[in-house]
Amino acid sequence: MANNIEKMIAATFMEMAEGLETGSFGKKPKVALTGMGSEHGEENSMAAAKAAAKDGIDVYYIGTLEADGVTTVKVADDEEGHKKMEEMLKNGEVDAAVTMHFPFPIGVSTVGRCVTPAQGKEMYIANTTGTSSTERIEGMIKNAVYGIIAAKACGNPNPSVGILNVDGARQTEKALKQLKEQGYDIQFAESSRADGGCVMRGNDVLQASPDIMVTDSLTGNILVKMLSSANTGGSFEATGYGYGPGIGEGYEQLVMIVSRASGAPVIANAIRYAAQLVRGKVFDVAKKEFEAAKKAGLKEILDGLKASQKPAEEEVKEPPKEIVTAQIPGIEVMDLEDGVKTLWKIGIYAESGMGCTGPIILVSDANLAKAEEELKKAGYIS
Repeated sequence: MANNIEKMIAATFMEMAEGLETGSFGKKPKVALTGMGSEHGEENSMAAAKAAAKDGIDVYYIGTLEADGVTTVKVADDEEGHKKMEEMLKNGEVDAAVTMHFPFPIGVSTVGRCVTPAQGKEMYIANTTGTSSTERIEGMIKNAVYGIIAAKACGNPNPSVGILNVDGARQTEKALKQLKEQGYDIQFAESSRADGGCVMRGNDVLQASPDIMVTDSLTGNILVKMLSSANTGGSFEATGYGYGPGIGEGYEQLVMIVSRASGAPVIANAIRYAAQLVRGKVFDVAKKEFEAAKKAGLKEILDGLKASQKPAEEEVKEPPKEIVTAQIPGIEVMDLEDGVKTLWKIGIYAESGMGCTGPIILVSDANLAKAEEELKKAGYIS
């Protein structure tokens, strides 16, 4: 009994000492990092793990290398590393994971975080990988909420939101302003250009005029790559926090994305970003924000948007569900749901998803050949 009390006291004092050193008190976040697969080698990933571990984070390095201050989980290759990462997340052995690719379901996408060159200011980019919705405008509206969740969980209680001037920006602006009028708390940023407004130009990207820059995932992905590697010629991402956490309604697995081109400083920041989200209870923040957005009529706004954009569609009955493990890549994200319904029409059960290389349709192994044939015939894949 006395021994246990002594151990508890020792652990408490150690935690306090680490808190004074790192500025982080309380239970240390546990973050896994898959280290294999980087274009810069495993040493680059381990350098990031060591740097982040000095900031009061328990870093679990999944790979072949070892270092003081980091817990190594040995695996033979990248594929085994990803399986181990998913297992650790599922079992609650870690609070979050940082990895170079992950198949998020449709409805989940990542909120990137960068440092802009004009003033060295941080900015969230909503969003950068994954797909919030197969409908472009709906996706951008959801991205705004996802960005607010990430910013609030990282300690910004009232982040400003700007919408990048891409296709759908004005419709997104209209919908978000309606959401605000109906009670959802959004603070809109002002463009640095003379005509102002919350629709952002290229100058605003460089100056971080908003705290959160809303765009589609493909554009957001390019922005992160350019901002993080502008001074290195593109082959080494040197600044920022990577492509961020996958966020979506009801999704409670904290997976952060970095690139194979991400350098050690970016990967270390991605681990720190993950730790901030853990400490900020990101899933609690997400629940609160989704509830507030729903209360303000988000669903009705999105439904109205769909009704105005699409002609009446024939009702397609979903076939009986079955296990789907075979992946069909090569389909455009905007065609994803139509492709699934094309298969449903002929009695093949299918689901949409997001694989490592982009949108995918999932079918059973038994239906793979027939499904591919049908999708080729309909012009969805080549």
